[in-house]
Amino acid sequence: MLRYILRRVGLMIITLAAISFATFWIINLPPGDYVSTLQAAAESRGEELSLERVAALRERYRLNDPFLVQYFNWIGNIIFHGDFGESFAWNRPVSTLIWDRVALSFFLSMSTMLMVWAIAFPIGIYSAVKQYSPGDYAGTIFGFVGMAVPEFMLALVLMYIGVRYFGSSVGGLFSPEYADAVWNLGKLLDLASHLWLPVLIIGISGTASLIRITRANLLDELYKPYVVTARAKGMPEWKLLLKYPVRMSLSPFFSTVGWLLPGLISGETIISIVLSLPTTGPLLFGAVESQDMYLVGSFVLILSALTVIGTLLSDIALAWWDPRIRHRYEGG
Repeated sequence: MLRYILRRVGLMIITLAAISFATFWIINLPPGDYVSTLQAAAESRGEELSLERVAALRERYRLNDPFLVQYFNWIGNIIFHGDFGESFAWNRPVSTLIWDRVALSFFLSMSTMLMVWAIAFPIGIYSAVKQYSPGDYAGTIFGFVGMAVPEFMLALVLMYIGVRYFGSSVGGLFSPEYADAVWNLGKLLDLASHLWLPVLIIGISGTASLIRITRANLLDELYKPYVVTARAKGMPEWKLLLKYPVRMSLSPFFSTVGWLLPGLISGETIISIVLSLPTTGPLLFGAVESQDMYLVGSFVLILSALTVIGTLLSDIALAWWDPRIRHRYEGG
């Protein structure tokens, strides 16, 4: 097991190095750069940037350096100084922009994942144990509908209902009076009162998918020889169910633990934009639009790193939970 973990960590470092280079290369592929975008925006307003200002901006952000010099300067500052560079559009350090929103994205991702687990596993287990019952059919219908309805459409419908019938917007995570306030009990309660809607919207498709996965996995386990043998020996049904088949069917629980980490950054970008959520998704989208290369590169690099790390943690958790996987690792 230790050998497996060390091998995975080594491959993770190589993967992240390749991702960082590919990321920086891709975000430099579009023609022009941030200064070119500024010039185009000024011209659309009938204005013009002076040559001196253009030269000063290029010098300030080192846009005149060769590609490899820019890349090694960027990645070197990240590794040795924790400096992700300066955001062109915001004129602020990238690190302050990212970490300002990570807490809210984490809270949203964690709340959604807990809701998904709390709803999906009991329904999935019930559907498998009571196969072809009315409850099973109801869970199946919910699963298909939840996976078929686009999340952004559900968000728009709920926003319309809120404005049309209740006279209030359901977007955002804070009321206007708490948007810029310091954190206190009132702001925390206000966040909780607004959090249910994005959690519900984002969690519906994940809940529906996990119900189907849990049901299918448990059905595969319920009729295996070890279950039949344990039942024949007189083991109580509830104890048999929880000790063996359910345990073996809960692999999706551990395989999705790693999704929490990249979810800090990605955080359902489209839903965040539709609901005006101050999370990391809209910030990343705006950075791509304005060709804010250091901000985009930092987002993609951090997201890639969290994805790789999260996958490693999920694999380790699966090996700890499922003895079949653990024995295969120890034998390999």
